[in-house]
Amino acid sequence: MASPNGLESRTVRQRIQNLTEDTRRRWRQVDRSLRRKLTWSWIYSATSYARSALWIVPFFAIAAVFIATPILRALDGWMTWRVTDLGLAGTQSLYETVITLNLSFLVFTFGSLLVAIQIAGGQLTPRVIATTLLRDNVVRYSVGLFVFALIFSVRALNRVGDIRHELVTLLTATLGIASLVTFLFLIDYAARLLRPVSILSKVAEEGLNVIRSVYRELPPDTDDPLDDTRIDEGARRVVHHEGRSEILLAIDLPTLTRLARRTRGVVEFVPQVGDFVAADDPIFVLHGGATAIDDRHLRTAIALGSERTMEQDPLFSFRIMVDIALKALSPAINDPTTAVLAIDQIHRLLRFVGKHRLHTAAVLDGLGKPRVLYRQPTWEDFVLLSCTEIRACGANNVQVARRLRAMLENIMATLPSDRHPELLAERARLDLAIAAAYPIPDDLALARIPDAQGLGGSRGTRGLK
Repeated sequence: MASPNGLESRTVRQRIQNLTEDTRRRWRQVDRSLRRKLTWSWIYSATSYARSALWIVPFFAIAAVFIATPILRALDGWMTWRVTDLGLAGTQSLYETVITLNLSFLVFTFGSLLVAIQIAGGQLTPRVIATTLLRDNVVRYSVGLFVFALIFSVRALNRVGDIRHELVTLLTATLGIASLVTFLFLIDYAARLLRPVSILSKVAEEGLNVIRSVYRELPPDTDDPLDDTRIDEGARRVVHHEGRSEILLAIDLPTLTRLARRTRGVVEFVPQVGDFVAADDPIFVLHGGATAIDDRHLRTAIALGSERTMEQDPLFSFRIMVDIALKALSPAINDPTTAVLAIDQIHRLLRFVGKHRLHTAAVLDGLGKPRVLYRQPTWEDFVLLSCTEIRACGANNVQVARRLRAMLENIMATLPSDRHPELLAERARLDLAIAAAYPIPDDLALARIPDAQGLGGSRGTRGLK
């Protein structure tokens, strides 16, 4: 007969085993739930939001205060040195001064930022708010410093007593000076940032980075033929979009390629990055073995949102700069010089994108077979977006007409011959628009001269002689 101690021991072991199995089961459930939620599309959307969220850096600044304060007080207890040589009243006054300074800086900064956003949206385009202003790290980290100094000083003031913390007092004084210097720098920086040329330069730099990441460069002295990508006939299935109607922000090509390679099929992605995808629109066409791929895995490989972003959308930077030029050419603003500044950056991007291979829209496996097909903007798309609306709204302005012609002729002189037909067609349309806008022969001759400055280049004035 088993002893009571043996029965009790087996009961304890059984309970421990049941508890372990229950813990493992719950962990597997949590792991599956996290894997379902932490998809590529969720991570991309969260990252994109974090890049334009102004509150995240101040939030971490507050957390850093609660971490740093006890550490500094512990260090103060180990040190016996005196640096500040302030009495109790002087220390309290220092803390109150730093609190007042940073509170004023925060109020002024956020008030000015709201005004700047309204001005930039009205004078330039609302699309620069999320893509440029809210993503500016100087503004975000300056606000973070103000918040850190404010909360740190409040906590230090709350602990003022018979024991004066020298290290805390020294750091508070340093934060006060740093906040004052940062605020003065921020005023100067914001004034420079809000100039149209600064906004256009930042948008152009983002556009260059996107083009580098999306397209491959052309080998020297070679054309860019269309890729002859054929799909083997066979099974075919269409996957439709479910949920809210939103804009396609990005696609996870490595995941789609891995799924297609694993099933030895082809995944064709129907919309283009930047397109509006409505409910029930086709988003994938699966060929061959790819028809067996789970729809959920495909849908988590795309990121959707309410507003276009630049990360995988090479046309969006052109769209922003064209919008700035159109706003400058509107009768309410009538600022053709800003439109010329926009054309300068469009010229820069258009010539850069023309040096890349634009027709490659397939991901191949090691055997050269296509696994993922997707749409990309073509050279014609870039040229039409860069010129059509500006020409329609600005051909009657001498600056804009001359700058557009200078851009087209410069790009033709620097890019391979296969890029010329679209540029020649655009130049012909520009000639027709100019002829219709200038009935006076001398004005017509002036408007037809290419001028990189719009109006004032010495080469242009010699052309009239």
